[in-house]
Amino acid sequence: LGSIFFGLVGCASLLGIYQNGAQQLAVEAGYDSVRRLADFIVLCFTAMNMTGATLDILGESKYSELMRERPGSGSSIITFKFAVSLAGGILTRTYVGPLADKGRFHILFWIALGMILAPVFPTAKGWIPELKRRSDELGMNRICCNLALFDIGKFSGKRVPFIVIALSGLAAPLNAAVSTYGNLAVGLGFSALVFIGLASTTFVIFPRVFFRITLGLMLMSTSRIKLGSALNYYYTADEACVPDGPNFSYTYYITVTGIVGSIINLLAILVYQTFISSWKFRPALAFTILVGSLASLVDVIVINRWNVAMGIPDHIFFLLGQAVFENLVNILHAVPMSALSAKLAPPGMESAVFSYSVGIGTYCFLLSSQIGSAIIQSSNMKTVGTDCDFADLPRLLIVYQTLVPIIVALPATMLIPNVLQTQQVINWEEEQWYEEGKTDNQGILYSRDIPDTDDDEEKQDLPSVEAHL
Repeated sequence: LGSIFFGLVGCASLLGIYQNGAQQLAVEAGYDSVRRLADFIVLCFTAMNMTGATLDILGESKYSELMRERPGSGSSIITFKFAVSLAGGILTRTYVGPLADKGRFHILFWIALGMILAPVFPTAKGWIPELKRRSDELGMNRICCNLALFDIGKFSGKRVPFIVIALSGLAAPLNAAVSTYGNLAVGLGFSALVFIGLASTTFVIFPRVFFRITLGLMLMSTSRIKLGSALNYYYTADEACVPDGPNFSYTYYITVTGIVGSIINLLAILVYQTFISSWKFRPALAFTILVGSLASLVDVIVINRWNVAMGIPDHIFFLLGQAVFENLVNILHAVPMSALSAKLAPPGMESAVFSYSVGIGTYCFLLSSQIGSAIIQSSNMKTVGTDCDFADLPRLLIVYQTLVPIIVALPATMLIPNVLQTQQVINWEEEQWYEEGKTDNQGILYSRDIPDTDDDEEKQDLPSVEAHL
């Protein structure tokens, strides 16, 4: 509920900006005013994303727990989650494109405000199943003027991983701040240090199998270098920028292709669940990486105008190519990656460890976008104005979106355990990582002295380690 409040404040602030014409006033006032307004808008979007991220992590930690308790479910929960999300995406795309074309951004923010309010009732009613904690429980302390409970006992028993997980959440915003207020070269250097720092910290804190899986996911995510900003400019550029180019409207580029792509994604989920969900993780990831590396060839064909030479209009080829093929391979790749991340969380720390894994994945996505921006800036491309130049884009797509994933991501699959998707990837009871006080060559382990008894009734009366650490 607290995160929903922050989201409401952020969205309401954006509404005030657009309703009062603050953006036009800032433009008239000069560059400094525009920059200050841009910083404030970023803060508003940050608050809105905080709502979505919090609810997302709470839901993901719960289905991570369910997947651990019912390993036979495999990737079924993940595919169901993707299906529901894509259905919402189809609905969203039906109005975003047309409203954006007409400049009705304030209507979009009114809709966003309603969407932020939507989770209030189910959250207040406790629809996410969770164990309600009480202040009289062992280790529970009241904080924030008695408005919240904090399990100081559990935190003390797992202080190191909790602190590391909390600090890792600063990686992405710090990277964004350095890149925004410094320069791209400094940002890339800082990003490389953070990448090494996250990998090293994972090596020290977590079991070795967790480190290997995380490193594999980091390499696979980072190697998918994003050149989407240049592609967006190319596809939506007007006739003055790209003569005889696609010149797509936002209604077509966002709404039409988005709806078609979401429908294809739903079919892709069905294909994955029917045919690939029974595979082992390693071949499933290798197959989706190989197929995904071919997706950018659709863009290469359009940019080189080969489809026009074959007599296929841009709207038709793009719809059948990018909207169908690229969306198909993207979802086929996303499902096993998400399923693998969900299976990493140990008992009793699902939210914390899952947020750590997802946070690292998000950071790697940001890093791949940052690398893509550096590649675009260092090229000879010019994406705006009346003398645009996209001649280098096909070559960059082939090198960085086809060859790099094959060279980097494909070998990284060898770091993933070659087990079925219905099996656990980490045996946390065997690792004993979540017990306090022990260390061995598998990383920092934790244990707590629990009285040993052969009496089942006495065992049941004892407070569990996970309940009271």
